[in-house]
Amino acid sequence: MAGQLNPHLLLAVPLAPLAGSAIAGLLGTKFFGNLVGRKVSHTVTILGVLIAFIISCITLSSVIDGATYNGTLYQWMQVAGLKLEVGFLVDSLTAMMMCVVTFVSLMVHIYTMGYMKDDEGYNRFFSYISLFTFSMLMLVMSNNFLQLFFGWEAVGLVSYLLIGFWYTKPTAIYANMKAFLVNRVGDFGFILGIGLLLAYAGSMNYAEVFAKKEELAKFLLPGTNWMLITVACICLFIGAMGKSAQFPLHVWLPDSMEGPTPISALIHAATMVTAGIFMVARMSPLFELSDTALSFILVIGSITALFMGFLGIIQNDIKRVVAYSTLSQLGYMTVALGASAYSVAVFHLMTHAFFKALLFLAAGSVIIGMHHDQDIRNMGGLRKYMPITWITSLLGSLALIGTPFFSGFYSKDSIIEAVQASHIVGSGFAQFAVLAGVFVTAFYSFRMYFLVFHGKENFGHAHGHQDAHDDHHVDAHDVHDAHHHGLAPGQKPHESPMVVWLPLVLLAIPSVVIGFFAIEPMLFGKFFEHVITVNEAHHAMEELTQEFHGPLAMAIHAVTSLPFWLALGGVVTSYVFYMIKPEIPTAIKKHAHAIYTLLDNKYYMDRFNEIVFAGGARMLGNGLWNVGDKGLIDGLIVNGSAKFVGWLSRGVRLFQTGYLYHYAFVMILGVLGFLTYFMFPFMFPLAK
Repeated sequence: MAGQLNPHLLLAVPLAPLAGSAIAGLLGTKFFGNLVGRKVSHTVTILGVLIAFIISCITLSSVIDGATYNGTLYQWMQVAGLKLEVGFLVDSLTAMMMCVVTFVSLMVHIYTMGYMKDDEGYNRFFSYISLFTFSMLMLVMSNNFLQLFFGWEAVGLVSYLLIGFWYTKPTAIYANMKAFLVNRVGDFGFILGIGLLLAYAGSMNYAEVFAKKEELAKFLLPGTNWMLITVACICLFIGAMGKSAQFPLHVWLPDSMEGPTPISALIHAATMVTAGIFMVARMSPLFELSDTALSFILVIGSITALFMGFLGIIQNDIKRVVAYSTLSQLGYMTVALGASAYSVAVFHLMTHAFFKALLFLAAGSVIIGMHHDQDIRNMGGLRKYMPITWITSLLGSLALIGTPFFSGFYSKDSIIEAVQASHIVGSGFAQFAVLAGVFVTAFYSFRMYFLVFHGKENFGHAHGHQDAHDDHHVDAHDVHDAHHHGLAPGQKPHESPMVVWLPLVLLAIPSVVIGFFAIEPMLFGKFFEHVITVNEAHHAMEELTQEFHGPLAMAIHAVTSLPFWLALGGVVTSYVFYMIKPEIPTAIKKHAHAIYTLLDNKYYMDRFNEIVFAGGARMLGNGLWNVGDKGLIDGLIVNGSAKFVGWLSRGVRLFQTGYLYHYAFVMILGVLGFLTYFMFPFMFPLAK
């Protein structure tokens, strides 16, 4: 059924969550006197996202049959030939993103009913997550840079509200401000890239800009010998570095764990952090014109994939382990983009969305069972108390490390093969990074899995592990009762209610099977035909196509490949270290104390930012205040003008004697001066 999609139906996709958000946010909070209760708030928001998900599935089915849509829905204004519009571009990339975003969001909405049931801000939270879903849908459905930027900034704003949801908690306030500021750094680059393309292409519409790509490739940036397209693409990617948390703009993402667990799943799984990956894939016609930009992307992604994985090894907070794995996996996606394997990056984006949302929500289920203790050293043996959480966590972890037949395997192995086939500058380092990352990912994932679900039961003791570092990261429904977290002596964990474990089961299904069924159409079929552009010189995807003989053969062949043995080595090493000989990691920590300190301080990136950027900004602010405000404005202009008037008045006051003959004398002098001035030219004509 090739043809055009119905724009009115498409419009319902972002507007349904927006309507739910407005009802819960306005009528369900103190803003309008709390006119509707909790039941109405969660019903309208879940219904809105459900409608969006159903329409997204219908849309994807139509797109697979050949239907598309690219059109303007509303023209905001026209300025000297430049049209500023709201419009949708719905093709296979958009339809896939719509389904992933709405499905994960729906699972998070359902899960929230159980997780946030005791929180005072219940209605407000539902409003925020629905607004987040609306913002993300506007971003992925846009057909122009203006709407893309609107969605881009909107997800940033709502993430600020969500990370700082518990606004009485100092660490949450610090974390949301950090996320907001770091994203603004990336967004500055993003808007510069959009501005350059607008200046030289004369349009903000994707299709019109892409149509002029050959012209854009000929321009140099004025005053330099740099290619304009290279500068524009790097600027756009700097925006992606902020949003998708790439080194060195990654520092906000681990701290965003200060928000409630459902938003950790929403921000880190299918939505905000993948916006940058989606954007680069959408802009593939432009990025393919610059090998320099692709090399930059490849190297940044490699650094993120490997070095953020190392940080996951030493984390003891269950949510932070999963957060660092998100950083590492985003690095893998970015590496695929740099290798011109855009479809592989988007494929990993999709598979990762399911198993990462599953792992975050499973972590939340464990936190509920542990009465809000997040320290994995206080857990152990939860398998028999929380069987559903245990099995779903195991499936999610197996998908994450790339176990054959699981969805993560197909996307992760494809990235490794694409990097090996790439010949772009930096691909050698990228190849090492993604292979080493396989071992690291398997090690920290199963370190967490074994410490939480197996081994000795470490909960219910009077004094658990709870150092100052961990105390900052208590995830409690009621912040005021945060110090009461953890199981009391003799208490046992319990399985979470159905409303919490049902989303885990529903997310576990695609985490296991979707890779097997989707790899062929998405990577080697016509799913992304005419959507993603790849230059003939970049033949990574061609080599992958030649080597692919079906998902079954790929999984069987993987057993003989290096990534499989590296992953197995990581699992076995973590089992030996934490289940059989726990004294080994203790000894390593003691003897490699310098490395441990480096990792524990996150490579001192936060300290560097505080000293260089925050310190520099503080010095500049103090300088402007002392020199500009106090010295120039207050001192010279305000106080200086007052002093000058005072000085002048003191001089003039000397002539105010009160004697009449003094005033008569001054008048005579004035008349004399007046006559001299006007009579001088007539008395001495030659003086002219």
